[in-house]
Amino acid sequence: MIEEARLEEVGSGLAPASHGWFAVNVGDAAWETNDVLGAACFFEGDDAPFAQYGINVRVLFPRRTKYLYHAESNQENFLVLAGECLLLIEDEERLLRAWDFVHCPPETAHALVAVGNGACVVLMVGARSGGWPEEGIWYPRSELALRHGVGVETVTDSPEKALAAFPPWRLGRPAEWAALPWA
Repeated sequence: MIEEARLEEVGSGLAPASHGWFAVNVGDAAWETNDVLGAACFFEGDDAPFAQYGINVRVLFPRRTKYLYHAESNQENFLVLAGECLLLIEDEERLLRAWDFVHCPPETAHALVAVGNGACVVLMVGARSGGWPEEGIWYPRSELALRHGVGVETVTDSPEKALAAFPPWRLGRPAEWAALPWA
């Protein structure tokens, strides 16, 4: 029998402190923010990471958030829950709105850029295998991504190098919390 995970308050909401099953509302879960990369509810705890796939809710803010153009050795999927964003995928561009779904097979280069007047909320799910995240992610150079401010000048397989110019993530909810769907 699988035991229920212990959820603990971490300063920005609840996060699992042990492995097991759990249920938590997005509005009650732990959040991290970044002045450039947006906000995220990762659902996992430092002591209880998910082994087979990652799942998070990201909030991207127009003219502010950078979700860098990258590719991974594992598949990823995205469901836009609110707002609008541009999907940059394999050097093409698509406008996404609420309830649009995107499937990225392994090695598909992609990024999301929030557009419109409000936050874009996206459910993100990605497989975890092949040494992820230390291996299996790379940031290709893309003129389209650079034009949108989400590209790298030099190809790299190092998240540390690609994200070096950005501030670190910190526990906390975004300042726009009251305008988000679950508030």
